[in-house]
Amino acid sequence: MFGRKKHSGDPPKAQTVPKKAVADGFPKYWNAPSLTKAERELYSALREAVPLIDAALGKIVRLTGGFRVVTGDGSAQNTADVFVKTVAVNSSGMGLKSFAAAYLDSLLTYGEAIGEMIPSPDGRGIASLYNASLDDAGLAFDKSPLEPVVFRRESGACVPVKYPQLVVAGLLGQKPGKPRGTSVLAGLPFVSSVLLKILGSLKTNWERIGDVRFAVTYNPGDNGVFTEESARQIADEWKKAMRSDTVCDFVSLGDVSIKAIGADNQLPDCEVPVRVILEQIVAKLGIPPFLLGLSWSSTERMSAQQADILTSELEYYRAAVEPAIRKIVGMHLRLSGYNCGFDIVWDNINLQDEVELSRARLNNANAMQIESQLGLEESDE
Repeated sequence: MFGRKKHSGDPPKAQTVPKKAVADGFPKYWNAPSLTKAERELYSALREAVPLIDAALGKIVRLTGGFRVVTGDGSAQNTADVFVKTVAVNSSGMGLKSFAAAYLDSLLTYGEAIGEMIPSPDGRGIASLYNASLDDAGLAFDKSPLEPVVFRRESGACVPVKYPQLVVAGLLGQKPGKPRGTSVLAGLPFVSSVLLKILGSLKTNWERIGDVRFAVTYNPGDNGVFTEESARQIADEWKKAMRSDTVCDFVSLGDVSIKAIGADNQLPDCEVPVRVILEQIVAKLGIPPFLLGLSWSSTERMSAQQADILTSELEYYRAAVEPAIRKIVGMHLRLSGYNCGFDIVWDNINLQDEVELSRARLNNANAMQIESQLGLEESDE
């Protein structure tokens, strides 16, 4: 009578999420489990069309830095070190850092990333890692909004994977109540379209004004005689003079005027609007301008502050990638026969951090020394 109730084993359900049934029953909570193909193609095209965006995302991935796995067991440490350095990644990559870089790149571009662990044939460890394309796989939520379901796309249907424990998935910038991540590029399509329009018009104007074209006008006058043959001779002589590889004079009889087409027009100044748009893009990506080759006026103190802000941004991205790294390393150690704990230790982002940390430790040591000397003097009195 007073015995404990048996648990059903179902995952905990969030009480604040309304169930929205779908015709096929999957997913039960949301109708839009992942980014649409049009959105993914838009973000990919955005990186190709605006080199600044692609360069910024590439720098974020590289500046995130490397990491190492630290365990409390010597034998497990050797296994972890070999795995981190030599695990096969995709078709030609090697090392867990290579997988983490592609995983973070997908998170930044699409707000979502999916990877898979392929066990070795003997089942003693992970043989290789694979970064899945979001065109082939996606995320949804079925029984609980706290447990994402990884599925593959087959003929328009969502089929859950058979071994979810071998799949890692992550969402970047997930908003409350939303089952999908947020791309770093969200909000940039409109700004980038304006930038591309300015650059496109600049290209057209240079083609019209930069590549000089001429208008030749022949005025025979009151006493002159205008014939089709004379006009043809003038046109042939002008073409011969313009097509000559060497400097050639154009000689003609009569009142002939030559005028460059578009010479009276000026190219519109695009420096100010382009800079305004680039400021919006740089602000969204969180990269200091000087790292992207933008020589905007800034003081040394401003550059140091921007570097500090970038450090906090990179710490945020490291936290987004670390769960996937932990799951992969933990799975490999367990399959290899180790059940010990481990930590992921990230490399320092740059030398400036080392200098600042050492300077802070020196200041703290000096302060403690002064306090101890003051305490001794007070005790002597």
